[in-house]
Amino acid sequence: MLIQLMIGPHYFVLTPPPLVLTFCWARVYVAHGPFRLWADSAPTGHMSRWPAEHVILSASSLDVCEPRSWPSLSSCKLDLRPCLASWVLGSTLRAGSASLLCCPLVPQQQQLYQPFRPPPSPLPPKFRSLDAQGRLDVLANRNDLWFEYAPLIPSLYQEGFSPPSIEEITGITGVEQNRLIVASQVRESLIQSKTDEDVMSFFDTGGAELLYEIRLLSASQRAEAVRYIVENGLDAKGAQDLARAMKDFPRKKMDKGWKSFEYGLPGDCLSFMYYRLSREHRNPSEQRTAALMQALQVAESESAKKEVSEELEGGEDEKPEKDDDLEYRVRVPVVRMQFGEVAEATSVVVLPVCMAEEDTKVLLEAPLECRSGGDFGVVEAEKGWKRWVVLPSWEPLAGLRHGGVVVAFSDARVIPWKSNRWYKEEAILVVTDRNRKEVEVDAAFYLAMVDGGGLKVDTGSALKEMGVKESLGTVVLVVRPPKEESDDHLSDEDWE
Repeated sequence: MLIQLMIGPHYFVLTPPPLVLTFCWARVYVAHGPFRLWADSAPTGHMSRWPAEHVILSASSLDVCEPRSWPSLSSCKLDLRPCLASWVLGSTLRAGSASLLCCPLVPQQQQLYQPFRPPPSPLPPKFRSLDAQGRLDVLANRNDLWFEYAPLIPSLYQEGFSPPSIEEITGITGVEQNRLIVASQVRESLIQSKTDEDVMSFFDTGGAELLYEIRLLSASQRAEAVRYIVENGLDAKGAQDLARAMKDFPRKKMDKGWKSFEYGLPGDCLSFMYYRLSREHRNPSEQRTAALMQALQVAESESAKKEVSEELEGGEDEKPEKDDDLEYRVRVPVVRMQFGEVAEATSVVVLPVCMAEEDTKVLLEAPLECRSGGDFGVVEAEKGWKRWVVLPSWEPLAGLRHGGVVVAFSDARVIPWKSNRWYKEEAILVVTDRNRKEVEVDAAFYLAMVDGGGLKVDTGSALKEMGVKESLGTVVLVVRPPKEESDDHLSDEDWE
């Protein structure tokens, strides 16, 4: 068995017995396999296997000692020559012998210790020497460019300042603080992606509110968005609409006309948003025409312009709508609950809850009525039930005292939305009036039974096509769960 030890720029292969070598600059312990190496302070300590055929020189015996009695040698010097290896030991202690073999050095990648280097400071060099008060003064006076003093805000957060305290000292509101921080980060990402300097110069003296609106886009999308914003002079609202249009565009593949618009063109994404908006209005109507005109104005590709123009001029496939036709006036409210809304409500409704996966029999067994009375408004049901929900007494629920029931769906995508702009895997509650079971209106929505068990929501027209004349109840309200920040409320026209 050969044991290889690298000291300095050369390799040495040692044969048994077990040994220990101690140098003035390092202590190296070597033992039989598995190989072990301890280097207290050796700058190049290393051990590995070495093929025997590479041995080119055999030297004389080496003074060693048993591992049990490792000595501390005062000095050690190694002098290597092409055909000579000599050891000069300040003091020796013989406890055995070993052969020393010298091998040529084969360059190997060494993993050297890399000391921790903190990341570079995000602060501009001219602000790094300022203390907290100095940074507050810069913010209060709005010295220099906005993207230069924006990084001062998070540095103050790290020192214990809160947004309200910074607002009190500098006059910069908490909302504006967040806008400046995010906008400066967006600007930095645009610089890293090598966005055109002429475009970036537009944001030297302002435009934080514009960059803030495109924060949710990818780096490549941001570059295209800022180009469009600068070229078309969009304001903050326009930038917000553009960002939403670009982010939502890939999700609308199933919508009519989607293939005519190009994803890589911000104008086409914005045009498609207006194009879809136009289809939510009656034909003909001023709102529909105005939306199509906006879509045509911002469209960039020829295919998009052609699609919008055909919709604006023709629309033969659209069924004319009549104001006095009941089916076009049916709407189902969709409400997102707010945190604490039930606690703040002056009047509430208590309804039994059924799961969509349960059998129809469970729905029929649910209590029909709950009453509250007495000085404390004690709620009393006609029979026991294991699941209940308390909702504010919204207008659609105000008269739903008898026959009301709530069906809980785990995935909102099972509901027939008019457009697929809502791709949310979230639970919803469907409030149903069991007293209104007859399928009368094509555009109304009814609770129906799924083949094989379970419940679903379907349109009156779909049920009529299947020959269903009586449903389990009419849908009067859809409730979405509370959310911290929500800007995706469904309108009444989002049903198919």
